[in-house]
Amino acid sequence: MNVFDWHADPISRATPITKSYRNTQNVRRYFTRECGDTFRFDRPFMAWLKDGRDKTMGDAADEWIRRLAEKRKA
Repeated sequence: MNVFDWHADPISRATPITKSYRNTQNVRRYFTRECGDTFRFDRPFMAWLKDGRDKTMGDAADEWIRRLAEKRKA
């Protein structure tokens, strides 16, 4: 199995977040496309991405949107 190239490989909602995950410009473009122009990485979200649990990039986009909604409620 080839290691996913977070810098260049196409990212979709089905892309699994692997141990090799990196916050790259390619990843930022994906999140901006899925979550909107207000997308920003923050430490809690980055920690959630790398917590070792099985998840996809679609799960991650949904989680970021959920966290944004929580912030707006506060």
